[in-house]
Amino acid sequence: MIPRSAAAACAAAVLLLAACGGVRTSDPRTDPAVAEDDRTSRELKELFTLLEDPGIRGEERFAVVQTIADAYLRTKDYGRLVPFLTGVVERDASDPYAAHYLFTVAYAYLQSGAREVAELYFDRIVKNHPDLILKGESIHKMCLERLLELSSSPMRRIDYRRELIARFPDSIDLGASWFLLGKEYERVGDWDAALAAYQKYLPHFGSSIPGYPDAFQYARTLIEFANSPKDWTYESLDDLVGRVQAALAQGSPRTLQRLRAKVGFFAMSWQQDQTEGNSQVLFDFSEFMTGSRIFAAPALDPGSNAREAFLRTWGWSERIATWYLYFRKINFPSDPEIHGRWEWAGIYFGEKLN
Repeated sequence: MIPRSAAAACAAAVLLLAACGGVRTSDPRTDPAVAEDDRTSRELKELFTLLEDPGIRGEERFAVVQTIADAYLRTKDYGRLVPFLTGVVERDASDPYAAHYLFTVAYAYLQSGAREVAELYFDRIVKNHPDLILKGESIHKMCLERLLELSSSPMRRIDYRRELIARFPDSIDLGASWFLLGKEYERVGDWDAALAAYQKYLPHFGSSIPGYPDAFQYARTLIEFANSPKDWTYESLDDLVGRVQAALAQGSPRTLQRLRAKVGFFAMSWQQDQTEGNSQVLFDFSEFMTGSRIFAAPALDPGSNAREAFLRTWGWSERIATWYLYFRKINFPSDPEIHGRWEWAGIYFGEKLN
């Protein structure tokens, strides 16, 4: 753990310089002959001299190094900052503050736009140097979080996220981490691992995951689908639609119930969103088929395409007489026998919006 703040480190270095007679006591406001940059250069030179003293060790040495680094950071002199700090680490690979120095180096490369080089340093810190606590937070944790932002490799992001979960479960949003790990596994095609990650996410359904407002529904539906018999799926869209049209003509709610999807089936208006809780229903067709015949269009709606299709129906004994039945192609690469088949996935109430 770094024992003091940057300000305390500076104070320690100034005290060391004062003890060596290296700090002017005159007020710079009464000494106009000395320019600010000259004063800074002289003090840096004195600090470098102090750093060469073999008697400066441990916290005192850290204070001197940090004071020099802070001077370069203030002026954004990354051209001097980087070789200085990397040199400090190279001269003493066992320096307990190496992670802190290299984190500053990585930060400098980020500020300079060299993201790939910064990524290398963040990775090096995690793999090769003991962790430190900086302002109450783990340097390794901060490195892993930045690596997740910088890395373009799904496999590396999987490793980084798994390490975050394993080492820092109490200081991260565990639910979001499990869900995002599942998405990474999906990207590399490891569906078994993705489903396992989503299963661990479900108890944390209150987590807010930017970019995934339907995360809980997505994960739950995927797991339920994986564990279902999937006996409502059809190889051919024409076959499925034909069976639905026949069941409507026969007025058979039981057949319709058998044909609809058993996981994720929805019934809602065109204005609703599928993430809304009341769109997911246990649907009973018999309540809407009493005493009247239901009609279906002979062909699919022109808005249908290769991945989803709509069938207009009317005559339902409900105040909204027109329903559009919604069919979609299944996206489930985990099971090649099911992936690409068709299911009747839901209902939209009312005339189709333009």
